[in-house]
Amino acid sequence: MKILIVSHSDIFGGAGKAALRLFLGLLKTGVDAHMLVLMKGTDHSKVISPLSKTERALSFYFSRFEDLFIDRNKARDRVKFSTTWPSLAIEKHINSLNPDIVNVHWTNAGMMSIAGLAKIKAPVVWSLHDMWAFTGGCHYDQECGKYTQSCGNCPILKSGKEHDLSRSVWSAKQKHWSAKKDLTIVGLSSWMAESARSSSLFRDRRVEFIPNGIDTLLYRPADQTFAREAFGLPLDKKLIMFGAMSGTGDPRKGFKHLVSALEQIPAKDNIGLVVLGSSQEIKGLPEGFPVYYPGKLNDDVSLSLLNAAVDVVVSPSEQENLSNSIMEALSCGTPVVSFEIGGNADMISHKENGFLAKAFDAGELAQGIQWVLQTPDVQSLRAHTRNSVLNRFQDQDIAEKHLTLYRELLGIPEVSLSIAAQ
Repeated sequence: MKILIVSHSDIFGGAGKAALRLFLGLLKTGVDAHMLVLMKGTDHSKVISPLSKTERALSFYFSRFEDLFIDRNKARDRVKFSTTWPSLAIEKHINSLNPDIVNVHWTNAGMMSIAGLAKIKAPVVWSLHDMWAFTGGCHYDQECGKYTQSCGNCPILKSGKEHDLSRSVWSAKQKHWSAKKDLTIVGLSSWMAESARSSSLFRDRRVEFIPNGIDTLLYRPADQTFAREAFGLPLDKKLIMFGAMSGTGDPRKGFKHLVSALEQIPAKDNIGLVVLGSSQEIKGLPEGFPVYYPGKLNDDVSLSLLNAAVDVVVSPSEQENLSNSIMEALSCGTPVVSFEIGGNADMISHKENGFLAKAFDAGELAQGIQWVLQTPDVQSLRAHTRNSVLNRFQDQDIAEKHLTLYRELLGIPEVSLSIAAQ
C-alpha cells in the first residue's frame, strides 16, 4: 500500500507540522509512505517537492493575487478567506506518483484548486485543519453557521448579497466534489468532525474523527531549572506562557481575553509572562507582569524545552480545531488553560491536566491560571498531564488509526498489511 501525504508544507505552519507528524508516524509502522509538499523545510528524502522554482514562485504570486482580489472586493474581517483561484495543477504530480491513498491536508495559498481535488485518481482522505473545506471560503466561520446551507450574504465578506463570492465558492465545491465519490473526511477534533457532518457539502460523506498525534520522545518533560537557564528565564517566578505568532493580530486567537484575565490575577510580583513568537514588546499587556520574549522558535527541541520551562500555557482562542501548541505543552507535562470550545476538550480534562473555562469568560480563565499556579502537588499534576498525551496521542498510535481507515477504504485485510510491514 502506497500512501501519499499532501500538504502545503512540512514544517511551516500548524497544519504542515501536524501533517509531517502523521507522515513520520506512518513510517514508524513500516508502510510505504511519502509526503508531497509545495514548500519543503526538512531534508527528509521521502518528503518531495517536485515543483520548479518558477512554479513555487507562481504559487506565491497566486496567493498574493487572491488576497488582493478579495480585499478589493469587500471590507472583510481579518479572518482568512480563500477561493483557491488561481492555483497550480498539483494533481498532475500527485497522479504521476500513482499512490493507493492520498491523504490531503492544508493545500490553500496557490497549491491546489477546487477542481484539482476532484481530478486526483486515487481515493482521497481529507484531514481538516480548519473549516475551509466545507465553507464558502472562510477558514473559520466565526459562528455564522451558514456552511450548513449554501453560504451567501457572508458576514466575513460583509457583502450584503446572497449571491456573493462565498456562494460562488460554495457552488464550485458542490459542482466538482460531488463527482469525487471516493472522498472521505477526517476531522482532527470531535468539533471539526461534527461541523463537517452538519455541513451541506459533507453531510452525506463518511466523516471520521482521528486527532493529530505527537512524537512524545521529542516533546517530553525536562528539568525546569535547566530549561529556564537555557532561555534566560527567572528561577524564582511562576511563569505563564502565551503564543503570539499572529496571536495578537488575529481576533480568533483571543488576545483580548488573555489581557482581561491577567488583569484579574493578584500577587503579580512572583508571576511572569512568556510571550512565544515575539522578540519585541507587545502593546496592550497589563502592567505589573515582567514579560519575557524568547522570539520565534521553529525547531522541536527548543519548543519542547520552552514548554517544560513554564508552569502553565494559556490558549484563549475563540475558535480552535486541535491546537498543536496545546498538545505540545501537555506532552511536556505543562498544564493548559483554555476556553471550552472547539477541540480543546478532546485534549484537556478539566482540573486534571488543565482547566476549561466557560467560553469567553475572562474571569474563569483567570481562575484557571490561578488553579494551576496554586496547585499543592505540582509533580503529580505535571505527571498526569504528561500521561494524558501518552495514553491517547502518541504519533505511532495515531498513524495506526489512519492505517485502519486506509485499509477499510481499499478493502485490504489487516493481516495483509501486518505481513507486508514485517
